[in-house]
Amino acid sequence: MNNLRGIYIIWYRDLLRFWRDKARLVTTFVMPFLFLVVFGTGIASSMMRGSGGSDFDYIQFIYPGIIGMVVLFTSMMTGVSLVWDREFGFLKEVLVAPISRTAVAIGKALGGATIATIQGLIMLVFIPFAHVSPSIGGIITLIAVMFVFALSLTSMGILIASRIKTIEAFGMVAPLMLFPLFFLSPAMFPTQYLPAWLGIVVKFNPVSYGIDAMRQAVLGSQQSAMFGIHLFGFRMPIILDVVVVVMFGIIMGTLAIRAFRIQE
Repeated sequence: MNNLRGIYIIWYRDLLRFWRDKARLVTTFVMPFLFLVVFGTGIASSMMRGSGGSDFDYIQFIYPGIIGMVVLFTSMMTGVSLVWDREFGFLKEVLVAPISRTAVAIGKALGGATIATIQGLIMLVFIPFAHVSPSIGGIITLIAVMFVFALSLTSMGILIASRIKTIEAFGMVAPLMLFPLFFLSPAMFPTQYLPAWLGIVVKFNPVSYGIDAMRQAVLGSQQSAMFGIHLFGFRMPIILDVVVVVMFGIIMGTLAIRAFRIQE
């Protein structure tokens, strides 16, 4: 019972900190706006000029990738709060509380995943600009996929943060993880337009399957078919994408809990 209460308190504390940080809420829109409106519009116009007209709507394609970017970056940055709590002594007080360290890790993971999902939901305000019209079922599926995706990535962020002692070090390590995971995924560019060797790398990236699942939820399986991930000539359906993300999350969660248990 103490462990369940501890999980809830840690989860609630992270949500409360997020809600009170108004600057964080506002800046949530900055990077997605730059990528979707500025970067996306620029590339879309260049493609239209280069092809003499095309049915490919790049902004529509990139929109689920931007949602994935928000979830990815927010989830991984959960590690910052963990390192911050360690530096200022709060984590030590939590670790000596009458709850297991597993409960602490689970509480942090759930808190980070919930925040990342909320920030992903905020991106729905861009739906009119992105030229998409997801169904109610698609939005519900998107929310579920975002939470599973965020939980897996938050677990990875906790795993990394449990091995890092200072905020400065985490600030150096996190981008080295984030940008390859993001750019080596089908978030920005369709896999069929990539060189063969790069397409293979994309298929080994677990983030690719989370973004592909979100793209299917937003655009529908038929409309997103040409942009999907193919393994051995087989188009990955959304359920198998989610299975891959869940398996990755189980591995990251297990390693994060183990790392959390042995830290000082």
